Amino acid sequence: MRTSDAPAFLGAPGLPCKTGRSWPMGATCMTLDGDSGVNFAVYSRHAEAIELCLFDEHGGLETTRLRLPTHSDGVWHGFVPGLQAGQLYGLRAHGPYQPAHGQRFNPAKLLLDPFARSLVGSTQQLSLERDYLGAPDAPVGTLTAAPDLHDNATRMPKAQVLDLAAELQAGAAISPRPGVPLANTVLYEVHVKGLTKLHPDVPAALRGTYAGVVSAPMLAHYQRLGISTLCLLPVQLFVTEAHLLKKGFRNYWGYNTLGYFIPEPTYASGQFADDRTEFRHMVDQLHQHGLEVVLDVVFNHSAESDTFGPTLSWRGLDNASWYALDAAGQYLNFSGCGNSFNLTQPCAVQMVMDSLRWWVQAFGVDGFRFDLATALGRDPALRQHFHPMSGLLTAIGQDPVLAGIKLIAEPWDVGPGGYQLGQFPARWHEWNDRFRDNSRAFWLGHHSTRGEMARRLTGSSDYFDHDGRSPLASVNLLSAHDGMTLADLTSYRHKHNQANGEDNRDGQYHNFSANAGVEGPTEDATVQSVRGQWQRALLATLFCSQGLPQLLAGDELGQSQQGNNNAYCQDNETSWLAWPGAHPELTDFVAGMIHLRQTHAALRHARWFTGRATAGSTPADIVWRRPDGAAMAASDWDDPKSRSFAGLIEVTDAADATDAMPLRWLLLLQASDQPQIFALPPGRWHTVLDSAAGWVLPDAQWNAAPACTQAITAAPRTVLGLVQPVARAALHLEAQA
Repeated sequence: MRTSDAPAFLGAPGLPCKTGRSWPMGATCMTLDGDSGVNFAVYSRHAEAIELCLFDEHGGLETTRLRLPTHSDGVWHGFVPGLQAGQLYGLRAHGPYQPAHGQRFNPAKLLLDPFARSLVGSTQQLSLERDYLGAPDAPVGTLTAAPDLHDNATRMPKAQVLDLAAELQAGAAISPRPGVPLANTVLYEVHVKGLTKLHPDVPAALRGTYAGVVSAPMLAHYQRLGISTLCLLPVQLFVTEAHLLKKGFRNYWGYNTLGYFIPEPTYASGQFADDRTEFRHMVDQLHQHGLEVVLDVVFNHSAESDTFGPTLSWRGLDNASWYALDAAGQYLNFSGCGNSFNLTQPCAVQMVMDSLRWWVQAFGVDGFRFDLATALGRDPALRQHFHPMSGLLTAIGQDPVLAGIKLIAEPWDVGPGGYQLGQFPARWHEWNDRFRDNSRAFWLGHHSTRGEMARRLTGSSDYFDHDGRSPLASVNLLSAHDGMTLADLTSYRHKHNQANGEDNRDGQYHNFSANAGVEGPTEDATVQSVRGQWQRALLATLFCSQGLPQLLAGDELGQSQQGNNNAYCQDNETSWLAWPGAHPELTDFVAGMIHLRQTHAALRHARWFTGRATAGSTPADIVWRRPDGAAMAASDWDDPKSRSFAGLIEVTDAADATDAMPLRWLLLLQASDQPQIFALPPGRWHTVLDSAAGWVLPDAQWNAAPACTQAITAAPRTVLGLVQPVARAALHLEAQA
């Protein structure tokens, strides 16, 4: 069916439109053949025509409509003399409306430019927009309804032309990137709104905003903790899904992107000239304080959702080019959200690359965490299976603008062969769910072995030791936005998601959690003590493991979501950090652990441990011991009943050792519920970490700490850290022996 009989434009006659250029994409202010104006370039290989609609300064009145005159290699383009920055516009696409064959052209629907740098107008109800008539009650994956020919322009926001050169100049004025070395990187996963919404010391006007992130109390908190890098949950403009709107909920996490070049406007305080200025202020202040900012980005799907979702941009412009479709013209669904971008198409690759470069150049960000990143590497030549050298991953790897920034993958999606931990290219870091699950299982009483825990402590070589990758490829985490908080992990055996309105069917069922005998809050001092020991043991494991540690904001405060492990729609006190109810002792412990890690290379080794002595000069870099002091045998590693072992770590690099003196480290892990005696290697050992007791000693106090020489008793559920300065001569003699 064709939609050329859609209502015609009844406004003023169109302005002159010259051929223009097919690049760059979107709207660009430029001078062409002596005329100043704006060039428009829109990708639509299958459209029969693309109309440019110009609006007044408020976006309510369409003043001019004209057709882009030229179609070059799939790009419709035209240059309009006399236009300038600030102009509001939208797009209409002509062509067949044939959902069964993958196309949804409907010129009655005003569409957003995928490359728009700014939007004007409300986005709150956009997920309710449809391009068809009738209720979405057809079988899943099909659409038989007729196109809706009612014009939607009054309900749609309008794209705004920006002076891109001026935006890039503003980005260049941001303070230089701190360039935190990988070995010193400590990630801190943050939700912009939830971080400060309830903070009593943040000025009220700044709570829940970009400016609030860099308010004085928050900068002091980052410094106190010692974190290096803020990882922000999605801050690219997003909309709430229709099913949430109908329930009165809002998408809180933000994994439903509409504007890949635009800061989310609801996080702006209104205290700055515009949202972009406030975002740059946030990045600038973080950089001035030595902190990096990494953005969580969602390129696996868009806010247009599944077959019955809203038509806002890509779907109406050229559905069959922008999205991955099957032979029947229906969406492939690698994200679980119903519509996966076809990231093998040049138009989609260009959008992703332009977006990444824009946030680096115009906003100064230091890196990206890619949601469901396996979708980025699916190759149609391999029947849509993942390949680490896919077109998009290769483009990211070679791009000079992206050189030196941090690239983090969530290495799975829900498509076939979606679990790809360890398979991303060199330079990438990956969320390590094996670290998360094995650490939880080891400490909280689920099936686990010492061998599994030792592999996670040392960087997960079983996944990452290939192709020149180092332990720093592993992003170690105990919890994240998606799942239970650390407090809930140790307080609930089961998820409690009733507040989400899905009868507790949503969210992960297998959390490897425990409750110490009582489900949820309790005044029982014994139960509270056990939970605290678990939390500190897990945190000590995180910060004593090789790799990049990631802390979920709020875990250092004892934040609870009342057992909700899928709080994506809880834009309320469930998810906002409860600063008034924080646990300062836990915060102190986390800060102590991070500073301990930052001070000593043994806890952030950038090379793989070998377990072998070096050519007669130094001992093995790591030796594993049973509690009785004997070396671990093969049967010891696989015994699921024993939860106690030790690792003796030798750091012999003078550049990494305190006062140029090699340090010997002994880490004792004791997950059982009874005390355990550990035999110590020869010499005097100073205890600098006791997670059960909840203390970490700074360097200046080591010599004053009691020394042990033969054995030490570890309390239940504890990590102990002991150190011993060792003369080089002694190391040489021990190696010869």
